[in-house]
Amino acid sequence: MAFPPGFLDELRSRISLSGLIGRSVKLVRRSREYAGLCPFHHEKTPSFYVVEDKAFFHCFGCGAHGDAIGFVMRHDNLDFIEAIEKLAGEAGLAVPRPTPQERERAQQQKTLLGALEAAAAFYEARLGSPAGARARSYLDERGLDTETIRRFRLGWAPDDRQALRRSLSGDFPESLLIEAGLLRRPSSVAAGEPIDYFRSRIMFPIGDKTGRVIAFGGRMIGDGQPKYLNSPESAVFEKGHVLYGWAAARAGLSREAPSAGPGLIVAEGYMDVIALHRAGYRTAVAPLGTALTDFQLHDLWRLGPEPILCFDGDEPGQQAAARVLRRALPLLRPGCSLRFATLPSGEDPDSIIRTSGRAGLDQILAAARPLADMLWESEVRGTPRDTPERLAGIQNRLLEHVRAISDPMVRSEFTILFRQRCDPWQARRKSLRKSPSSTAVHDGPPPPPRQPQHLQREILFRILLHFPGLIVEVAEEFASLDLPEADFVQLRHEILALQALRPGLDAGTLQQHLVQSGFAATVDALLSPSVDTGFVVRCPDPASARKEWTHVIRMLGGRERSVMAEAGNVLESEVSAEKWERFQAAREQALKQGLIASEDHI
Repeated sequence: MAFPPGFLDELRSRISLSGLIGRSVKLVRRSREYAGLCPFHHEKTPSFYVVEDKAFFHCFGCGAHGDAIGFVMRHDNLDFIEAIEKLAGEAGLAVPRPTPQERERAQQQKTLLGALEAAAAFYEARLGSPAGARARSYLDERGLDTETIRRFRLGWAPDDRQALRRSLSGDFPESLLIEAGLLRRPSSVAAGEPIDYFRSRIMFPIGDKTGRVIAFGGRMIGDGQPKYLNSPESAVFEKGHVLYGWAAARAGLSREAPSAGPGLIVAEGYMDVIALHRAGYRTAVAPLGTALTDFQLHDLWRLGPEPILCFDGDEPGQQAAARVLRRALPLLRPGCSLRFATLPSGEDPDSIIRTSGRAGLDQILAAARPLADMLWESEVRGTPRDTPERLAGIQNRLLEHVRAISDPMVRSEFTILFRQRCDPWQARRKSLRKSPSSTAVHDGPPPPPRQPQHLQREILFRILLHFPGLIVEVAEEFASLDLPEADFVQLRHEILALQALRPGLDAGTLQQHLVQSGFAATVDALLSPSVDTGFVVRCPDPASARKEWTHVIRMLGGRERSVMAEAGNVLESEVSAEKWERFQAAREQALKQGLIASEDHI
């Protein structure tokens, strides 16, 4: 509803923003502002500020920003009207009464909601009756217990074409039941009276943001078609504006600590959501049998900054994920994106949970890929990159996708990321063009050689990316290491922070977390063949990696720099297998001369 001019300004002026936020956030006054730990993301150093005289808050960590209404909406998971009503009650300010037209529509909705609630109760009762035995047997086979059935208010629409009509017609006019999508007129005029819209189906009540029943989804048992059927749209139900399980997910997120779970999960259907909730994932939702709409994406971001899409592993499921990816591109904004969990082919969340339990799905969710990675892979997977034309084609397609992003900052970051990822290919292509027998003249100056010390620092990071079990053992040396490169400083901070929070990480999980945390380009560069230098052969296990770490640390510290200067110069111009062998030969000679301790030799 629209509010009269000045009402919202009056409401904001009556609310002390620092007082409102201070109820849930410990604020410390700093000059004209207040600072505290952000309630919207996990942090140890305050980056959340409240500016009282300008009536706004801002977090420099996650980008959260807004006024009193925005804070209540985000913190309490309320919509705009709910937040205004809550604040108005605290401020002693009456919310303007709606117009006669608005009151009429509200009364109509209330009546429709009453009929839909009565229908939900009818379907629940039929599921528990002898007529619902077949449906109960199906739900039991799917692993649903009585408590889960009760919590999600599952029901059964019997075969009888008039069962619901007979039950509700005494309390509600038939015209209203038709408008609510509970009855329908037969397609043939001669067919007579209205009949029940749902028959021979397991019923899934669909709730609004407060949990009120606004529609139903019905699943056919057996071979009937369509397999799933939703209520027709009405004054209270617009399919593209509703997510199944939204109210329950909002409640689950409000109880969940920032680092306690995977966050918001988007599955494909009703049974997936129910199975996820039953397995302890109380933050799962699903669209209603269609691709996610712009409205639903914005609703998802109201609940969490990076929902995980967990669609089926079959071809239709992956196509649905691809459609969501492209639909989301124009809507991306700082801090708001999507992640994608790849399920095994033919599996869905429900089947994974039934066969592998929560542990199996935990692994899949932990490996969810950022949207940028999915977009990258969609264009480069299986595409040859051996000619300038093919490489240019890939870059052009990627940048076409990037141009769809509306937010200039996000668009710029995507452009930088994709161009950086294409750089190793360009360098590789240039090196392939060089040949001892080639007489071609190549334009442009050669790239500046990497200094040996920079290469050594790269090797240290590569060791930890492959063997994160060493992080605890070398943490002190790693933390005190002199790093001139700003991106290495930030990467080190993230690695140490993650190890403190989640000890025992394996290499895949560490690398995936770093990619999701914004270090994709740096990690890709460190894991690229240009830094390999026979690494897998040299360090096949943690013990040999630990020896390599000790050796490189000593070189950086200067103990072996004079001895190995000539060998280090071998690598200055270009890293290659041949020059690495020359470097290793120099180390062997130094070992024989007693200039390097035997424990450093690999």
